[in-house]
Amino acid sequence: MKLYVCWGTFHSPRPGGHPCGNAFRALTAAGHDPEVEKVYGLGLLPDALNGPGRKKVKELTGKSWVPALQLDDGEVISGSKEIAAWAEAHPAAAAA
Repeated sequence: MKLYVCWGTFHSPRPGGHPCGNAFRALTAAGHDPEVEKVYGLGLLPDALNGPGRKKVKELTGKSWVPALQLDDGEVISGSKEIAAWAEAHPAAAAA
């Protein structure tokens, strides 16, 4: 699985935390180890000002906003709350 984020997965003093970090922590708390792809830029900027990472996210989701999660089967989940809900409903299988 690949998690597309803006700048990183750091903790933020922002009320409620940063969406990209929240999505990452929800996935890791559920036992997943996503490949993290930093796409930089800003979702509200015109496509011409955002780089290839945001272009890829827009191809996957129809929007330039992150976080976005691409599962190994190709399914895409967009938004930190949606990713967190998916992670809670789909914990990673425990290692035998």
